Amino acid sequence: DLQMVQRVTYKIGDEELILETGRLAKQANGAVYAQFGGSAVIATACASGTAQEGLDFVPVTVDYNEKYYAAGKIPGGFIKREGRPKDKEILVSRLIDRPMRPLFDVAFGREIQIVPTCISSDQVNPPDILAVIAASAAVTISDIPFNGPVAAVRVGYVDGEYVLNPTYEQIEKGDLEIVVAGTADGFTMVEGGANEVSEELMLGALAKAEEFIREMCKLQNELKALAGKEKLPLAPSTVTLENKEAIEAEAMPLLQVACYEKTKFARHDGIAKVKADIAAKYAEQLEDDMQKKLFNALFDDMEYKILRTGILERGQRVDGRGLEDIRPISCEIDVLPRPHGSAIFTRGETQSLAVATLGTTLDEQIYDDIDGDRREHFILHYNFPPYSVGEVGRLGTGRREIGHGNLARRSLEPMVPSREAFPYTIRVVSEIMESNGSSSMASVCGGTLCMLAAGVPMKKPVAGIAMGLITEGDNYEKYAILSDILGEEDHLGDMDFKVAGTVDGITGFQMDIKIAGVTTEIMTKALDQAKRGRLHILGIMNQTIAKPAEKVSEYAPKIETMKIPVDKIGALIGPGGKTVKALCAQYNVTINTDDDGTVTIYGKNGKSTDGAKLAVKGIVEDPEVGTIYNGTVKRIMDFGAFIEILPGKEGLCHISKLSKTRVEKVTDVVKEGQQIPVKLLEIDRMGRLNLSYVDALEAQK
Repeated sequence: DLQMVQRVTYKIGDEELILETGRLAKQANGAVYAQFGGSAVIATACASGTAQEGLDFVPVTVDYNEKYYAAGKIPGGFIKREGRPKDKEILVSRLIDRPMRPLFDVAFGREIQIVPTCISSDQVNPPDILAVIAASAAVTISDIPFNGPVAAVRVGYVDGEYVLNPTYEQIEKGDLEIVVAGTADGFTMVEGGANEVSEELMLGALAKAEEFIREMCKLQNELKALAGKEKLPLAPSTVTLENKEAIEAEAMPLLQVACYEKTKFARHDGIAKVKADIAAKYAEQLEDDMQKKLFNALFDDMEYKILRTGILERGQRVDGRGLEDIRPISCEIDVLPRPHGSAIFTRGETQSLAVATLGTTLDEQIYDDIDGDRREHFILHYNFPPYSVGEVGRLGTGRREIGHGNLARRSLEPMVPSREAFPYTIRVVSEIMESNGSSSMASVCGGTLCMLAAGVPMKKPVAGIAMGLITEGDNYEKYAILSDILGEEDHLGDMDFKVAGTVDGITGFQMDIKIAGVTTEIMTKALDQAKRGRLHILGIMNQTIAKPAEKVSEYAPKIETMKIPVDKIGALIGPGGKTVKALCAQYNVTINTDDDGTVTIYGKNGKSTDGAKLAVKGIVEDPEVGTIYNGTVKRIMDFGAFIEILPGKEGLCHISKLSKTRVEKVTDVVKEGQQIPVKLLEIDRMGRLNLSYVDALEAQK
């Protein structure tokens, strides 16, 4: 049976990329095993047996999944079976779905499911790019009609050089990490983060990606030539809308007015009224389901035409703005009494309530996945409840929330201080209160405001903006770039892209392109216009808060870090952890010690943290001759007093050294529990400490 196995290979650096079919999952409509280095993915594509006529969308689902055994691991926790999809698997599923979805034909009418599974991971080469190529190859060689293939590539920028498909280590070191997907005609999707890179550098990365994508599409076509199946027929709908011209002639002028009402709801209601009035006239015809579907589709089509023409011919946007105008923005901070930091960012009809919470190392997000174990001290969650668009629906975290939250997190992350600079774990939650046009970019702006309000020393503020593109003509002779797009403009545009960054460069980037081969000229202009928009928004945000609050909220935990000599770690921890446990209990704090001698103390408030810090100092510091200590009288003898100068370290202050004048009885000058300043005179051969009383003036010096 192995005669059936077909494979193609492509050399990248020292490794070969292998695509193979005919060995695994032979009952699927298409299956491709892809391997690069020690990472491997098996992707399958299946279609349901029956077609549905007149669908207005492509019923395709992508379920990327990763197996722990791929990396030689057993799942953590009680349940030793892979559970519900992790955020990372959902993000990779979106990465595959977005470039492929537009290339299926609606007329195919069957449900399609693509399942890429990562079954081997070397923890050097990320499996997601392999998954995109394998998924596309599985559909390309199957009998499912597909206008592909598509491919993807990750582009890094390390030490001044672009790197294609960097390893995890290179990604970590680099200033840029974007994933570009596309067809042989050009890219259709870009997504990634960067460390304040310029627009030019971003464009350079896109140019680098194009060639590799073309090569990968060629490789898939080679496999198709060897093992491709004959494509199944499409089931195009033969029904047409009756009275189409009459309906169009009547509706067009009415829609011209309704489409340009000032607010989202006024437009919505206006269009609905025109539609209802005309539907009433043709009620008999519309009793037929198919006619009703075509009637609705015609209205969408007319709206699409009106709005695009308005923009291209008159520069007129839905809400009356100019192409580059940004809707009114307002920023407020400290809007909630108890959270550590809060802000409301409103731009037009989009609003984010953003809240920052400060926690300790114990609150870090631990990722137990096949990329190796990671911990994150910056977390961002994005919620999009149905009321934000005035609808009813179920609350929950869908794929969209995870995708948008990830983009916002990536955009802010380069400007979040390191653990060393700010020892807190930071969680930002963006609650979308209202939405019409990029809520992910509003989350970036709100996230910056609430972190600054919480006293997080961000390197620089970050803002984001969503842009649109509308083109006409074969070579896009006519085009318009729109700043700060509305929901409606998102649907009718040929490209939408979101750019987030600081005054000095881009930190987050996402782009969806619905047309082939957008020119570099258009891209350059679009990025330039996005930059102007971003700077405008940053200017407004800076008027509300431009620098982090002086101190963190009184409700936030108090964290202190200090360095101790590595050879003193044992003394601090004590036998079986006894010493450190006692300190934690005494001061009601948590103490964490790293191997390099970094001690972090977390307390519910400042007093407990400061007390614990002094105690740690006492344990790890050796008494120094000549140093003045604030000692505590522990025991009184006839010949002097034993005084504790550091926790657990006592010395004797002889009666002759207790005062400048002669002392009859020790109890005349000191009593137990009293605090007095003493100087360490000497440490004798036996290690005993000899002390002398110093007066307040000398102690101050």
